[in-house]
Amino acid sequence: MIRIRLITSLGIILSLIAILFGPPQSVVFAAALLNKSDTMSSLKISTAANHTIVFRTPTGASEGTDTITVTFPSGWTMNTVDFADIDLAHSAGSQSNCTNPTYSNDETLAAASSITAWGATLSGQAISIVAPTDGTGVAAIAANACVRIKIGTNASTGVAGDTQITNSATAGNHTVAIAGTFGDSGDILVSLLSDDQVAVSATVDESLTFSISDNSIGFGTLSATDDFFANGAGTGSATEAEAHNIVVGTNASNGYTMTVTGSSLTSGGYTITAIGGTNTVSSFGTEQFGIRATATGGSGIVSAPYAAAGFALDTMAFPDELATAVGSSLSTTYSMRYVANISATTEAASYTSTLTYTSTANF
Repeated sequence: MIRIRLITSLGIILSLIAILFGPPQSVVFAAALLNKSDTMSSLKISTAANHTIVFRTPTGASEGTDTITVTFPSGWTMNTVDFADIDLAHSAGSQSNCTNPTYSNDETLAAASSITAWGATLSGQAISIVAPTDGTGVAAIAANACVRIKIGTNASTGVAGDTQITNSATAGNHTVAIAGTFGDSGDILVSLLSDDQVAVSATVDESLTFSISDNSIGFGTLSATDDFFANGAGTGSATEAEAHNIVVGTNASNGYTMTVTGSSLTSGGYTITAIGGTNTVSSFGTEQFGIRATATGGSGIVSAPYAAAGFALDTMAFPDELATAVGSSLSTTYSMRYVANISATTEAASYTSTLTYTSTANF
């Protein structure tokens, strides 16, 4: 009898345990998030900054009850961050890492979740992002998908963000916690600095480049029955040709001015008449000596009267403006053309002219 009573007592005890505690429950352990990072626009203390949080979720999120929470440490000022300041995107399918994934699914966020939108709210230091009621939205977050959460003015999906989170006033390491009911969790360590900026200074010297490709050109023997144009060989040409070029460039904020000075073609007391300050076409049988230029590259332009199809040489205005640039300019190449014509009564002689080109930077 004693033995039977002992057994009966043990059965009563086991029954009481079952009544009080119920059947054994299954235990679900959260998986650890992978490839976690928080890229911030500034790591300086007490400074408003954007956050781009990335992680890979082993479990994914596909239920209407799934939430993702991002909790910032005490001391960080959350300001008035709301759903408009948050973007949620995720990759399609499983990823092996989040080094360079394509975030092909941009979810719609609203103040509260709906059948098509994730809800995003701020409470204290925690931002809660709640799945759509059908758990899908644009697409369910697959297992091992990469998730990207932007917080701040870098948020641009739907409504542009206008509010940032202000960093703690304390330098050092801080932990941003990722958790929620979607099943995974993890911490991201960020390190704030008293100052994340480095003052860098440099000096750029003023510069002016100026070159002339050929310093000796000529017309050869002139004739009253044909046009003559100078060339680099000194033999002259019956058709207009580039005699040489001048290249000018500067970093001066107000550009440069190029001038020409000198004289017309002369021989002792004889002179071949310079064309003057009006652009004029070549006309053989009439005394003429003139120049013109065309510009390529940079921002330099040829000045009147040397810019049109005819020629000019305004000796009365020497030094006369030939070309200008109104601001800093890459190198401009000026193709220089020269014409010389004579009349039947032009004195026989050997004529020469020295023209001096000057370029002045306007710093």
